[in-house]
Amino acid sequence: MTDLATRPAPAPVVEKTRSSKERWVRRAPLLPALIFAIIVTQLPFLVTLYLSTQGWNALRPGQREFVGLDNYVTVLTDTRLRAALMNTVLLTAGAVIFSLILGLVLAILLDRKFLGRGIVRTLLITPFLVMPIAAALLWKHAIYNPTYGLINGLFGGSTDWVSSYPKAAVIATLVWQWTPFMMLILLAGLQSQSHEVIEAARVDGANAWQIFRRMTIPHLRQYLELGALLGSIYLVNTFDAVFTITQGGPGTATTNLPYEIYLTMFRKFEYGEASAAGVIVVILTIIVATFALRVISGLFKVEANR
Repeated sequence: MTDLATRPAPAPVVEKTRSSKERWVRRAPLLPALIFAIIVTQLPFLVTLYLSTQGWNALRPGQREFVGLDNYVTVLTDTRLRAALMNTVLLTAGAVIFSLILGLVLAILLDRKFLGRGIVRTLLITPFLVMPIAAALLWKHAIYNPTYGLINGLFGGSTDWVSSYPKAAVIATLVWQWTPFMMLILLAGLQSQSHEVIEAARVDGANAWQIFRRMTIPHLRQYLELGALLGSIYLVNTFDAVFTITQGGPGTATTNLPYEIYLTMFRKFEYGEASAAGVIVVILTIIVATFALRVISGLFKVEANR
């Protein structure tokens, strides 16, 4: 009798039903957005998967046939697509690395108090708000133009920067636009650093370089990873700068995967090959996004434990 009296009573079924209903009530406002996202993103991706298994050239519309994975084999073995993949890696890595370095420098400067800091911060954020196609046109005509461009106007000469240094021209444009994004992420990381710990290190005799190398950089590691991963997700799909500034040239010097997909789709009219290349780009993006989500969840756990 004592055991029965002390045994906890089972949870009522009514409460469980009520809690499940409350969860669905909270999630119901999100369903329209979820349905819209599925229609806009997942259904076209399924169509792309289907097209990637078809041998279909728009110039021969009546000769479409199922080819299985042949388009993927062509994409992975074609020399132009391999060169486009290498250019994609170089352009993405170059833009991400340089924008992270410049973003870190600017974040450290903006973390200090000085007169007009708010105005300076607003001005530094502005390039990220410019539309990519407008930024590419600005750099192509106002900066790189050999006749009236800013660089030749300041330093003299008539160098055609786009033709002479095509990769550097594209990377510089992307760095200019994405440095503010990296700066904001790293500035948030710097402002979350404990000032008491830094003051204690100064009292113990640590100089500015030691504090930066042994305390600030380890603290910013996750923010640096987050900036690199998010930047890679966006920059791997760069099309505007390549199309506007170099159009993939000279030759195939700056032809990346998105631009090569465009050429395959609208110049060669090979819909199956273009779809297969698009699927590969999506898979690579998902892999990078998975790591980005892990870093974001790690940051949330760190903030929750403080």
